[in-house]
Amino acid sequence: MPSSELPNLQNLKMSEDYETYKLGNFKLKSGGAIPDAFIAYKTLGDPSLPTIIYPSWYSGKISDNLWLVGSDKTLDPSKYYIVITALFGNGESSSPSNTPDLRPFPDVLFYDNVRAQHELITKHLGIKHARAVLGWSMGAGQTYQWATQYPDFMDLVVPFCGSAKTSLHNQVFLEGVKSALYAAKGTSSAGVSKPELQTAESGYSGFTAETTTNGLKALGRVYAGWGFSQAFYREKLHEKALGFKDLDDFLVNFWEAWACSKDPENMLVMAHTWQAGDVSDQEPYNGNFKKAMEGIKAKALVLPAKTDLYFPPEDSEIEVENMRPGIGELKVFPSIWGHWAGGPGDSTEDVKWLDDNLREFFSKH
Repeated sequence: MPSSELPNLQNLKMSEDYETYKLGNFKLKSGGAIPDAFIAYKTLGDPSLPTIIYPSWYSGKISDNLWLVGSDKTLDPSKYYIVITALFGNGESSSPSNTPDLRPFPDVLFYDNVRAQHELITKHLGIKHARAVLGWSMGAGQTYQWATQYPDFMDLVVPFCGSAKTSLHNQVFLEGVKSALYAAKGTSSAGVSKPELQTAESGYSGFTAETTTNGLKALGRVYAGWGFSQAFYREKLHEKALGFKDLDDFLVNFWEAWACSKDPENMLVMAHTWQAGDVSDQEPYNGNFKKAMEGIKAKALVLPAKTDLYFPPEDSEIEVENMRPGIGELKVFPSIWGHWAGGPGDSTEDVKWLDDNLREFFSKH
């Protein structure tokens, strides 16, 4: 690596599981800014190898992406330099939970996340081109953002169980997620991709210990009807595959336990990013979704799940149809695990299906 591209050690702080890179006063597309911003990341493999960029998902930590990486997987650190990046709001990159003096936390878009990732990748890690960008759920949203924001930067993109533009139905689902937290502290949503009413009308108020617990428990219950499919519950896979004794046990010890391990402000920041997702909301596309899809130059393997209630295959079909000929390929997870077919590794059959398709796609292009 040329000396001009060596890491600036003053901008790097070490952690047990990941590193962070300082971005300074990071201006956002919304007009706001994150002072003293930083992005968290983890690298696996040798930097001389082809680079894979692998962003995180809603609420996911960097370590939550490791299920798809290994010597027995397509994402093999002996073959690729894998860079896992963390969303703003996930608790590792700049987030309400680690930036307590910034309230309310400003609105962050996929655009901002990917611009920060691009600075990390190019200025700090010295990478000029990536073999692929891929990710699950909000990681897929970031994958599409990379493909449209920096279309010449990568050869391949693989968004799985995600979208280039958050659908109206998905936005409605996220209103439920937001409202579970807002209701706990006595307010409500001001609308799609908008703050809660109390901040708009009388100023920001935070969460107490009680409202945090109540709100996150409610958020977990809202999610429980969406993360897995009707067929998953009909077949009682929460008992047969995941080992819970009954539905109440699953709701409390899977869904509530997951939600209550999170920070409510972090969850709201990421929910806004997701709800406002739209790759056409940037230059040079100016709201033209077809033009944004036609702007993708990397070969794309789009992998929705047959029973995903957030991102149904029909939405992915529209995305691929709007790409230029020869760019996009669509394959559907033949799974009843719903959104969870694409991650975070609980369904072994779906992990194998995904890994097999990644291997075939990488070898083909």
